[in-house]
Amino acid sequence: MRIGKWRRWLCIGLLLTGLAPGFTSATAAREYQIKAVFLFNFTQFVVWPPEQFADDHAPLVIGILGSDPYGNYLDETVRGEKVGGRALVVERYRSVDDIAACQVLFISSSEARRFQDIFARLRQRPVLTVTDAGDAGQAGGIIRFVTENNHVRLQIDVRAAKAAGLTISSKLLRAADIIGGDGE
Repeated sequence: MRIGKWRRWLCIGLLLTGLAPGFTSATAAREYQIKAVFLFNFTQFVVWPPEQFADDHAPLVIGILGSDPYGNYLDETVRGEKVGGRALVVERYRSVDDIAACQVLFISSSEARRFQDIFARLRQRPVLTVTDAGDAGQAGGIIRFVTENNHVRLQIDVRAAKAAGLTISSKLLRAADIIGGDGE
């Protein structure tokens, strides 16, 4: 088994057991490697409405809006992977206007001053928005990475997910701090 595949399956196992939010990282590069694996894992624990895809063979797109903190690691993480029979692809966007068919969208902290506009324009679209910028949850984001003491945790806004028409597995919800719902 390739080391990359082993690492992904280990993180999936940790995510399922609720231990991944305590996964530590020594450097910013390592932190984004972990976050790349999370982005990959999110595709397995979220259900999108069927109309979100052009057809049965359309890929599942993980997009990055703004500056890319992942380098090639996200591309390497999803290379050759499929979820629900769909190939995973990574696309990078400079503007929210460039986004057509995207299921998971990491919004870089470089876009922080435009969060309100970005989330307003994506509202009612079945896009799982993810960021690690501070106040994104208050602007309408669905998942936020929170790094404290070199530990990566998740915050999930269940109201924002519901408004986007997304169903998030209870397995993922158990591994997160819930906001925007009963856990708020």
